[in-house]
Amino acid sequence: MKDSGASEAHAAPVAVGVVGVGNLGRHHARLYAALPGAHLVAVVDRDPVRAREVAAASGCEALSDPADLIGRVRAVSVAVPTNAHCEVAEPLLAAGIDVLVEKPLARTLADADAINAAAARTACLVMVGHSERFNPATDVLLATVSKPRFIEVHRLGAFSTRSLDIDVVLDLMIHDLDLVLHLDGSEPVSIDAVGVHALTDTVDIANARIRMASGCVANLTASRISAERVRRVRVFQERTYLSCDTGERLVERYRLVPGTGSGDAPRIVHDRLEVEPGEPLALELTAFLDAVRTRRRPLVDGRQGRRALELAQRVRQAIDEGPVGAATRAP
Repeated sequence: MKDSGASEAHAAPVAVGVVGVGNLGRHHARLYAALPGAHLVAVVDRDPVRAREVAAASGCEALSDPADLIGRVRAVSVAVPTNAHCEVAEPLLAAGIDVLVEKPLARTLADADAINAAAARTACLVMVGHSERFNPATDVLLATVSKPRFIEVHRLGAFSTRSLDIDVVLDLMIHDLDLVLHLDGSEPVSIDAVGVHALTDTVDIANARIRMASGCVANLTASRISAERVRRVRVFQERTYLSCDTGERLVERYRLVPGTGSGDAPRIVHDRLEVEPGEPLALELTAFLDAVRTRRRPLVDGRQGRRALELAQRVRQAIDEGPVGAATRAP
């Protein structure tokens, strides 16, 4: 399990704020209010009723302007709609505040670069909320994979009005694009992708096949209009197959074990790997607080957030330039 900041348990709590307390940001507030390493000063939201509701539940102040946090907090979670990530994060970073930006880092690479440049100017930290990197099941998978040859990912979710400002590639698939980059370590060299509009004006279902420089191939499917919730990663490497269900926190391994003698046939050995308990978002926020205290580079920093965003943009471009010329609309 990665270091969750337990060594800093007796340090002074970090003064934090949350900007945007909708579907996800309210959970940031809830967890900060409960974490011993945080002192939640205030939440900010353009909806004053929502801000007051979350503030009352979390025992903090309700504000309407992120600028009102300046001088009062050391770190901030930014959980506003993706289009506003740069608009909110850049002034906070310019004021010397460390920032955790929910994934994706930004809507465009230009905005991502602006966020990272603002952080560099003031020596502030940027962490990106790729929460699957903090999932205990993902921890086990990452520790077990060595040289993947084929990666298969299915991430399916029910329709929600959350994050309709972005398509399914930036909303859901980007989790797995980040994981593929981390699991393989090399650069993508070719991408084939298709996408379908179904319930919204953006792509709701997407599939991408990515070939990495290492030779590994990744096949990713993401949908936000599924009848069931699926979060499954399968990795094939030499003599080993790993199945990781990040929703159920279950990791299974199948290994080909050679025979011990001339007449002893090889066999498949199956085992279930131990996964520690823990809520990914709580672990993510704890890691952020630890990075703020120690000034260590966050596990998922702005550079890695940009890299995942760049790959997502390439997938989206491949959808637009595919054999049908553009993302298709379901009948």
